[in-house]
Amino acid sequence: MPIMSRFYLLVISLSLFAFVLIGKLVYIQFYQNNEKVSLSPDAIIKNVVLEPSRGNIYASDGNILATSISRYELHWDALVPSQTSFDINKNALADSLALVMGLSSSEALSRLTNARKQKNRYWSVANNISYSEYMRYKSFPIFNKSAYRGGLIVEQQIVREHPLGKIAERTIGYELKDKDGTFFRVGLEGAFSQYLRGNSGLRLKQKIANGQWKPISDSNEKEPTEGYDLHTTIDVNIQDIAHNALLTQLEKYEAEYGTVVVMDVKTGAVKAIANLGRTKEGKYFEKLNYAVGDAHEPGSTFKLMGMIAALEDKVVDVDTEIKTGNGEMMFFGKYKVKDSKRGGYGTITAAKAFEVSSNVGLVKIINDNYKNNPKQFVDRLYNMGINKPLGLPIRGEGVPKIPYPTDPDWDGLDLPWMAYGYGVSLTPMQTLTFYNAIANGGEMVKPMFLNEISNFGNTPTKVFSKQILNPSICSEETLNKVQGMMFNVVDKKWGTGYSIKDPLLSMAGKTGTCQVDYTTESVQYIASFVGYFPAEEPKYSCIVVIHRPNKSKGYYGATVAAPVFKEVAKKIYNDIPHQVKIKLTDLNSLIETSNKFNSKTVPDVAGMSKNVARITLEKMGFTVVLRGEGVVKSQSIPPGEKFKKRQKIILDLI
Repeated sequence: MPIMSRFYLLVISLSLFAFVLIGKLVYIQFYQNNEKVSLSPDAIIKNVVLEPSRGNIYASDGNILATSISRYELHWDALVPSQTSFDINKNALADSLALVMGLSSSEALSRLTNARKQKNRYWSVANNISYSEYMRYKSFPIFNKSAYRGGLIVEQQIVREHPLGKIAERTIGYELKDKDGTFFRVGLEGAFSQYLRGNSGLRLKQKIANGQWKPISDSNEKEPTEGYDLHTTIDVNIQDIAHNALLTQLEKYEAEYGTVVVMDVKTGAVKAIANLGRTKEGKYFEKLNYAVGDAHEPGSTFKLMGMIAALEDKVVDVDTEIKTGNGEMMFFGKYKVKDSKRGGYGTITAAKAFEVSSNVGLVKIINDNYKNNPKQFVDRLYNMGINKPLGLPIRGEGVPKIPYPTDPDWDGLDLPWMAYGYGVSLTPMQTLTFYNAIANGGEMVKPMFLNEISNFGNTPTKVFSKQILNPSICSEETLNKVQGMMFNVVDKKWGTGYSIKDPLLSMAGKTGTCQVDYTTESVQYIASFVGYFPAEEPKYSCIVVIHRPNKSKGYYGATVAAPVFKEVAKKIYNDIPHQVKIKLTDLNSLIETSNKFNSKTVPDVAGMSKNVARITLEKMGFTVVLRGEGVVKSQSIPPGEKFKKRQKIILDLI
């Protein structure tokens, strides 16, 4: 064969070999395991988004309510270690893995050997482990080498945890991302997600067998940056008090769900917000944010709004006589308004109609004076601002419903029904905001959930202060009158809240008992109580709403909801003795009317604040010695014993 022919044949053979070799490499790279892969570089290597660590959410005292922690997923590229390294260390690695995996050493060794024989580039080692667990794996033979020599692949995930458990869980909330890229946002996590989220990072990964993606290196192309922290107004101690008081009452009355909100009177700062709903198993957890989103007919707690309107328009005064008759009145021959007291209250003052919560009394006050001009009444309500949402940052706020005379569905029942809280809708938070204004000298402030937003302890990015919704919901004259009525609701024997009267803590408020499903044969109830304490110098306002209690066990607001209010108020009051002042004249009258304090025996002052206990005992003739600060833990003379004037008693405080 001529030399040139041989040369051409050699060139052709080498070219064919090169094409075959390239084809084989392409096949191995892109068609391994019969899975066709695009030749696009993006299909081989890509940057994977790394979610940043969300900022923390703190309680007002610095306790962490929500935080992001790292969880780790470990894989092993079985082809990375050299044969020598694998042979020397495989038994020791198997022994280490056996301890954490709950396997025998022989079984662990078998799995390692099979992974290497099968050329597994992404053998699963551990999932969802903590940092300390990850560091333990990282100390194992072979795994303790670099990724390029040992083959350990580490992938980090950020998960959200609540160190204090279920406390205010629904208000703290969450953010979930759907498959289509949309977000579902709840509570503070959702409302302030743009601050909490931080900035994403990037990590370069390469596609390997079975559609899996393996990080190319230990480092990230772009490091994620942590989000901002939220500092909330929630007080952990008050939240715990509210949560447990509500839970106990829900279980006692087998209620469907309930809520408690505690608010700082001056600023509107929400100190506690508990929302508990019942499961099919009869347990309770934070299902929904009922306080913010559940708009419903408030019943008798709405009588305050009607009474203020009537007093402002001067159609009645506190001593105006109202003829309630036998406690029943009819509209259109078939719609009945009825008082809870059988036989009615007869002729009573307008103030007492409010204090005993007479439905007939309030209906007569409103209907008799506004039936010819209902717009005047509703305009008064609108001027107070109760027809507008509060504009809370938390999504899902219920929309208030206050019918207006020009509405197409307005009829002759709307005005009388509104007088005692039917045909209108408010959320518990909206109702509390109005009552809080009564405690706050008429100034209505917006509920506040955050104190500040900050990052890494630097100067706060955003500081929140009180927002005034209405500088004065009514005149000072009217304000003083309704404050007196609300105090009498609890203080006077005829008041619907008298059962929660306490000798050492003055409270003011209003009970509510509202029917639901009243168009059916199975009428259910909503029990509520809303008010503030101490009555003479309000520090906190609070609302309790409990839905559908077991009627056989009780359903009135005074029975079901008011005791929760008292328990919350008492425990908060005892925790803040330095913040609350008791007038000596008030305490004298309280002691004189209290059945707890017999002038011949030693009272039980455990749990009282230092000042209240001292004044109580000194007025009875004791010489009081205080040891410590806070509330009374124990007393040197047991309760019930007889004592002599000027006898010394030692109080140990905590």
